[in-house]
Formats: sequence, C-alpha cells, structure tokens
Amino acid sequence: MRKILTFFRLIATGLVLARHDALVPPEFRGLLPFGTRLIGWLARFGLPLKEKNRGKRLARALEKLGPSYVKLGQFLATRNDILSEEVVSGLASLKDKMQPFSQQQAEAILLENYGENWQQIFPSFGPSVAAASVAQVHQAKTADGKTVAVKLLRPGIETRINRDVQTLQMGARLVQNWFVASRRLEPVRFVETVTRSLLLELDLRMEAAAASELAEVSTDIQQVVIPNMHWPLVRERVLVMDWLEATPLTDMDKLRRSKIDMNQLAELIPTSFLSFALDHGVFHADLHEGNMFAFADGRLGLVDFGIVGRIGPAQRRYLAEILYGFLRQDYRRVAEVHFEAGYVPDTHLVDDFAQALRAVGEPVFGKTAKDVSMGQLLLHLFAVTSRFDMHLRPELVLLQKTMVQVEGVARTLNPDHDLWAASAPIIERYIKRELGPEGIINDMTDDFLDLRDAVRALPAAINDLTALAKTTKAHGFSLDDDSLKRLSNWQAKANRIRDFGLLAGGSGLLLTAIKFVFFNG
Repeated sequence: MRKILTFFRLIATGLVLARHDALVPPEFRGLLPFGTRLIGWLARFGLPLKEKNRGKRLARALEKLGPSYVKLGQFLATRNDILSEEVVSGLASLKDKMQPFSQQQAEAILLENYGENWQQIFPSFGPSVAAASVAQVHQAKTADGKTVAVKLLRPGIETRINRDVQTLQMGARLVQNWFVASRRLEPVRFVETVTRSLLLELDLRMEAAAASELAEVSTDIQQVVIPNMHWPLVRERVLVMDWLEATPLTDMDKLRRSKIDMNQLAELIPTSFLSFALDHGVFHADLHEGNMFAFADGRLGLVDFGIVGRIGPAQRRYLAEILYGFLRQDYRRVAEVHFEAGYVPDTHLVDDFAQALRAVGEPVFGKTAKDVSMGQLLLHLFAVTSRFDMHLRPELVLLQKTMVQVEGVARTLNPDHDLWAASAPIIERYIKRELGPEGIINDMTDDFLDLRDAVRALPAAINDLTALAKTTKAHGFSLDDDSLKRLSNWQAKANRIRDFGLLAGGSGLLLTAIKFVFFNG
C-alpha cells in the first residue's frame, strides 16, 4: 500500500511542477517529445499563471512539494550563470525568506522542550528572523543577558521529509530500471547519499556536534567564524548558539553599501572551503548565501551545519593532485590520477582521456568567472564523463555539489573572481605537505603500524596452519568452500607478513636517512 501511495506522490510531483509551468525551462521544451509537452500543457490547462516571474513560480512549486525539493532550489539559486537572472532572483527567497510558522507554534516547541519555565531561560524571545525549508531562527536573550540565535525545527517536518525520501527513492529506482543511460549516474546511490544528509538534519543535536567539530578544526583557518553552541540548551528540535552580528550574504544591497571588501570575501569563501576539505577532510556542505554572513572586518561567518561532508585521506590526495595538475596544465598527470583512483575504467586509454581534459581545461584556464560559461563547461564535462564511462561517485557528491555552490557565490560577489589563482596556495601547500618529505615519513609510519598488526596476527596464522595440518592428516585434504577460504586467508596473512618484513628493512634505512637529511642537517 505504501508503494502505491509513493507512486502517486511521484506523479503528483510532476503535476505540481507542470501546473506552475516549472517542469522544464521554455528554452529546452523543444527538446522534449511531443507527448511530454502535451501532458505538461494539459496539466496547466485553464489555470492562469498568477506569477509572471518564472523563478518565483518554480520557488512556489518547490515549497509546495516539500523541504527536499527546496534544497534543490537553494542550490540552483547560486548559479546565475547557468539559469537566467529572472529565475535565480525568483529562487532567492528559498534561502532564508520562506513562510515562517507562527510565534505561537514556536513558543509551544519551547514549552515542550524546556517546560513551563522556558521564559526564565529566554526572558526575551523575538519573532522569526529567517525561515528555510527545515527550520527557522529566532533572536532571543538568555537569563544572563546574552543574545543568542534559537533554531527550531518546523512542526511535522519529519513526516514531510520521510515522504520526500520515499518518493525520491522510488523515482531513482524507476529511472535506473527504465533508462539504461542513467545507470552511469548511479541514481539510487545518489539518492541514498542525499537521504542520509536530509535525515541527519532532523536532529539538531547532530548539527550542534557538526558545528563543534568544524569549530575545532577551523582554528588554523583564518577569517572564518563559527558560532559557539550552548550545549545545555540544545535539544533534538531546538538549537541555541551565539548570535552573529554580521550581514547575511543574501542582503547584497547592504553588502554593497558597507565597507566590506567584496573581492576579498569572494576569495575567502572557496579558499576556506578547500582548507576544510583538504586539510581536515570535513566541510560545510550547504554553502548558499543564506548560510553565510560577512562581518564588518571582512571575516566570514557560517551557520546551519545540518549537512556536513567528509572526504577520506585517499580521496583528498586524489582531489589535490587533480587540481594541482590542472593548475600546472599537466593534463597527462590529471588523467593518470583519474585512472589510479578508479574514476575512469581501464578499458580506456590514458592519453585519450588526457586529450579530452585538455579540451576542457585550455578554454577556461586563466580566465575570470565572468569570462567562463559554467553552463557550457558543465555540459562539456558531462559529455566527457559519458564518453569515458565515468560513474557518479556517491562519496564525492557533497564535495562536488559544494564546489559548484561556492564558485557560484564567489562569482556573484566578484564577477572577476579567478578561482584557480585563489585556490593555488591552498592546493600547493597540501601537495608540499602530503607528497613532500613530511608526507613520505607519515606514509612510512602508517606502513610500520600495518607491519605491527601483521606481526600480531602471526600466532593466529600459525594456529590456523597447525589446525589445518591436523585436519588434513586425520581426514584427508578437502577442497570444499570452507577449506579453500581458510587456506586463502592463511596465504594472504603469510604474504602480508613476508611483504612487510621486506618493507621493514628497506623502509627503516630510508626513514633513518630522511630524518638525518631533513631534520638533523
């Protein structure tokens, strides 16, 4: 029964978009089959379009569909180089200007979480100052007179997001089953990744923990401010943090009137993001203008940590080498890293892929944001990924999405922004640290730790061998599945111990030499 309801909700999603004339931009309708265009026309037949702005129509449709769809609108609203200015301006309200729930409902949430004495905790509790798809924020004062931001989950948001998730999951399965070409994009795994992020947003204690973690690692990232969490007041549906006296990036008019250096701010956003991702492997993964604030002294404030991305050491190294290769226009090395990481199947040739990367990189290298059509660039990249059978990497979805977001915000602040020039110091610092002498020593340390683990496993491997010999002597040699598995495991352990034994001798000598040269010279 649930699947039937989900299927009808999926159909309703398309109808809502069609009735708001927001299913497909007019520029692309000619590419659709006649039947699809006819269904869209019938869905809105006889319904006057009260709103002339296409972006606002799309925003209203996404609001009606639910919070998961609003997230898509927030992302699109950062790309005025891909969508028209009309559409982007219409979507802007989705960042922090959605319809708030009532003050009475907000106070009911405080009563539920803090009891009848909640007004002693917050002697002053003002109306909503910002409202988005999942929650809204109020300014309040605590009993000790401190000004704080109080974030409250929308009533009934759990039910809406769970319905969204079921609809997205069914849609992804249908697309993957019916359209063979889509399987390269891994729609099911993509939705699984998005779903995990959405569900984490439903517990504000998790958001507080994410903010605390980012604050810890940001101590070496200058000019970035993350508000302190008021942990004794944090609940599943209530988040209390320091109030930031700063200008939201959604208020471009106020930013332009201020003395804030817009060019410096445009540079700070992508460089701080790269510092979080490359140096620490964790980053804010919802960086639209509604979640960023500019202080009068040029510092950047971040809020809303419901979606946090993570990238492991190996992926960080691949990412840095790819970006570094593009900076040096070393397309051959960029191609090799893609093959080493498994991003491109080995049925293709490295030189062919390097040639394709050169065709992508050369037209945009050294150009500022206003001289690059991101829409055309993304279409070109999509064609390359299709030609070389590249599958979507779910573990990189949030990283790639956020990279596109921050570049879009940066070019809004400064159309002459040069992303490559701004990012170069961060990337070069990472490469020097991870692939230089320090990185080599760290890798060797990891190898020695692996060797220690292998040595510790040696007694168990000997016991397995002894038991296997006794069994063979008593019952003969059997090549059933269990015996083969045990023999394979023992052989793997033996090979690992042998390899690490050989590695230990050579690495010990090399480590001693490196330490002598670099640290005692």
